[in-house]
Amino acid sequence: MIEVSELTKRYGDKTAVDRLSFTVRPGQVTGFLGPNGAGKSTTLRMILGLEEPGSGTATVGGTPFRRRPRGLRHVGALLDAGEVHGGRSARAHLWALARGNGIARQRVDEVLAEVGLSEAAGRRVGGYSLGMRQRLGIAAALLGDPPVLVFDEPVNGMDPEGVHWARGLFRRLASEGRTVFLSSHLMSEMENTADRLVVIGRGRLIAAESAGEFAARGARRGVVVSTPRSDELAALLTAAGASVEPEGPAGCGRLAVSGLAADRIGTVALEHRIRVDELTTRTASLEEVFMELTADSVEHRAGQLR
Repeated sequence: MIEVSELTKRYGDKTAVDRLSFTVRPGQVTGFLGPNGAGKSTTLRMILGLEEPGSGTATVGGTPFRRRPRGLRHVGALLDAGEVHGGRSARAHLWALARGNGIARQRVDEVLAEVGLSEAAGRRVGGYSLGMRQRLGIAAALLGDPPVLVFDEPVNGMDPEGVHWARGLFRRLASEGRTVFLSSHLMSEMENTADRLVVIGRGRLIAAESAGEFAARGARRGVVVSTPRSDELAALLTAAGASVEPEGPAGCGRLAVSGLAADRIGTVALEHRIRVDELTTRTASLEEVFMELTADSVEHRAGQLR
């Protein structure tokens, strides 16, 4: 388990992380989201002991990571796939990590096979594509068979097959009871992979909840209903406390309803013998909710062409 409590980090007059608190629990994939400059990378580096917090604490299994000998047995991490000596082979790179952490040599070949790099294990890493480097970084994270895994943008540069493989890997690791903490800008991957989300903006916590709870925050949540008696149904739903607006082209009979659940709308229609051709609950996508809730936290906003 990862526990962050009142974590704060400043660089000069800039506050990168501001009294941040959250918990990442085992047995699930927790996504870590935030706009560029939100403090995600700084937070991950403090969790891994690569940055010293100004105040607050970050612990893994109740202990700061810096205090753990042979750290790869406790936490596996991929922060930057480019931080590998290009002149080394993948096998040599992993063997050096294994020796420093008291890990058996055979484990190197096991993780190379796990990530699909067995045939390229003897090649120099400098000739690898970005996707292959990401796979090597994941192999290094898995090397010590750790209970906690931290990944920062792990599918950058991967082809669709690689993304699909990585998604399945993260979910399998969580199903084994491990703590999996995953930072990504790809909202589609978070929708398909994450069980819970930690969302930050300008170094502060915005949300720490299940992916479903986060998606339900969207302002577009509501119900679409289609009926040949749309004017009559709209009046009845408004009287019942709903907000109703036309949906689609004029005269098509579709209504966008908020403030009443779909089952209640169906009951009102049934009580007045109004035929309903469509009754669909609509929720905003994860990306739409993310954009909505972090709009005030974006540091660099592109302008519009005139």
